[in-house]
Amino acid sequence: MKYPVTVYGDPLLRKKASPVEKDQEGLNEIIENMWEIMYYSDGVGLAAPQVGLSIRLFLVDATSGADEEPELKDFKRVFINPEIIKISGEEWVMNEGCLSLPEIREDVKRPDVVRIKYLDENFEPHEEVFSGYSGRIIQHEYDHLEGVLFFDYLTPLRKRLLKSKLRSIATGKVQPHYRIKVPVK
Repeated sequence: MKYPVTVYGDPLLRKKASPVEKDQEGLNEIIENMWEIMYYSDGVGLAAPQVGLSIRLFLVDATSGADEEPELKDFKRVFINPEIIKISGEEWVMNEGCLSLPEIREDVKRPDVVRIKYLDENFEPHEEVFSGYSGRIIQHEYDHLEGVLFFDYLTPLRKRLLKSKLRSIATGKVQPHYRIKVPVK
């Protein structure tokens, strides 16, 4: 596992990521490392900014949820230079977590459906519509490329109540089972 997970407090997580070039050096290695980190960390998605790389890349694998939601059976993808075309549908609340916010889980309201254009790991173009859990994962990971964290969707009161937990993350007082990169002060 090459990269530690970048956690809350690092300015990189608030930066809009840059496009990936077709000749991006070491792209296959980056993707392989991201898969390894995501699986080791028990995640279902991981965006490049979460491993300290400000590029427009994220990957998802929600196949483990196929027992409950059969449509997730083949939901494993790499998204390069994704562009959300439309978000629609009924908003619904689900409890979300994030590897960059260890030990914090909160209810977040998001629309049900997302239409997205992206390139896969072979730079083949795709345009697809995802809904339900897969649509939520995509919106969450895409937010990372825009410098947005799920925490940003919470009410001001809820954010205040989580302030000490966030401070603990930013100062390295939280130790999840995976490697993290604590922001340098």
